[in-house]
Amino acid sequence: MAAAALLRGAAQGRGSRAWRWRLRATPKRRLAHGSSRHGGDPADGAAWACFPLGERTLVRVRGPDSAPFLLGLLTNELPLPGPADGATLPPARAGYAHFLNIQGRTLYDVIVYRLPEHELAEQAPAFLLECDSAVLGALETHLALYRIRRKVVVEPCPELRVWALLPDCPEEVCGAALLRERTDRTSVLTPDPRTARMGWRLLIRDEGLVPVPRGRLGDPRDYHRHRYQQGVPEGVRDLPPGVALPLESNLAFMNGVSFSKGCYIGQELTARTHHMGVIRKRLFPVQLLGPVPEDGIALGAPVLTESGQAAGKYRAGQGDVGLALLRAEKIKGPLHIRTSNSGQVALTVSVPDWWPTVAK
Repeated sequence: MAAAALLRGAAQGRGSRAWRWRLRATPKRRLAHGSSRHGGDPADGAAWACFPLGERTLVRVRGPDSAPFLLGLLTNELPLPGPADGATLPPARAGYAHFLNIQGRTLYDVIVYRLPEHELAEQAPAFLLECDSAVLGALETHLALYRIRRKVVVEPCPELRVWALLPDCPEEVCGAALLRERTDRTSVLTPDPRTARMGWRLLIRDEGLVPVPRGRLGDPRDYHRHRYQQGVPEGVRDLPPGVALPLESNLAFMNGVSFSKGCYIGQELTARTHHMGVIRKRLFPVQLLGPVPEDGIALGAPVLTESGQAAGKYRAGQGDVGLALLRAEKIKGPLHIRTSNSGQVALTVSVPDWWPTVAK
C-alpha cells in the first residue's frame, strides 16, 4: 500500500531530524468519540484515527503561470517547494487560504498542497486545492474567470481521496507514533496547516479501510465533532459563500492570511480590518445544553442574551456542538437560542486553548 511506505521510513534513522515530524501540540486527553460503535479502543495498539472525508475533493492547478495566478486570488502565500533529495527538513508543503469576492467576503476555503516539480513530467509548478465538494464546479468556474491568457490548466483530481488523521491518545500513552511528511505523484502526507490540533492530512489513491499502519478507521462524525470543539470551520455550511468575513472566521489564527503578500481579490477590506485592530465578532465553539430539537438548530438562528438582546448567530454544527458568530463582549454571560417550537436551548461558549492569548 502506498500509504504504508509513507510511515515505514519514520522508524528509520531516529537520530536524524530530516523529514520527521511529531504532533506535539495535541491536547493531553484522548480524542473523544461519540460511542463505542463509532470509535475504536486505543488498547488495540492503534495510534491514529483515520477519517475518510467524502465531502472534500481536489482541484489540480498546473502550468508555468500557476503560482502567480493563485497568488492573485488567495489570501495567503503559496507553500514552498521542498528539497528534491529529502536531505534536509522541508518547509511547509501545505497551506490554508480563502478565495474572496471583490467585497472581501469568503467564497471558498481551501487547503493548498504543492506538488514536487522534479517528479512532474512538465517540470512546471503544480498545486492541489482541497475544497468542499459541493462547490467544486463553482470553484472551477471562479478560477476560469480569472485565468484569461495565463498558461494554467485547471482540472478536477478525482483519483485522490482526502483523509484526516488524528492522534488516538496522548503521546506519552501511544509512544513515538511518528509520521513522515511526504509528497509525490500518488500521495501527500503533511501536517494540517491550520492548527496542530487538527492532526495530519493524507491524500492517496488507495481505497483500503485503514490507510496507515497503527491506524484505525474512524467515523467522520467524530472528526467533525472534534473540529467543532476546536473551533475550526470547514466548508460552505460553516463559511457560507459571500457571507462570512475571513478575519471574523479566525483566518489569521489558522495561518490562512498573509498581510505582507502582494495584491489579491478582496484584499482591501481584509487589510483595513487587520490594521484597524478591531474585530468585534468571531466564530466561537459552542455547546448546546439540554435537549436539542429533532430537526436541529436552524442555520443562522439568533443567539440571545438572558435579557433578549442579540449576541450573534448560530452558524452550523453537529448534535450538541457547533460554531456561532458572536460578539466577543457577550460570550461570558448566559446565552440561548429560540427553537422552532417556541422553546429555548441554552448554550455555552468556549475559547480554544490554541488561539493566541490576545484573543482570549
